[in-house]
Amino acid sequence: MKAKEFREMTNEELNKKLKELKQELFNLRFSNATGQLTNPMQINACKKDIAKVKTVLTERELNKKVNA
Repeated sequence: MKAKEFREMTNEELNKKLKELKQELFNLRFSNATGQLTNPMQINACKKDIAKVKTVLTERELNKKVNA
């Protein structure tokens, strides 16, 4: 997903998505360890999506503090 798509989500949706992505990353790592993962680049893509979600959440938190 693009960061723009994450910015359109609410905080609640982002937290839910973050939880889903962390679970997906766990499953990908498990598949990789057992040799069943066909595309190891999926792990990197998942990590990047997690970083994007965390970045958007942090930006919103900082905007709250600045605007308050």
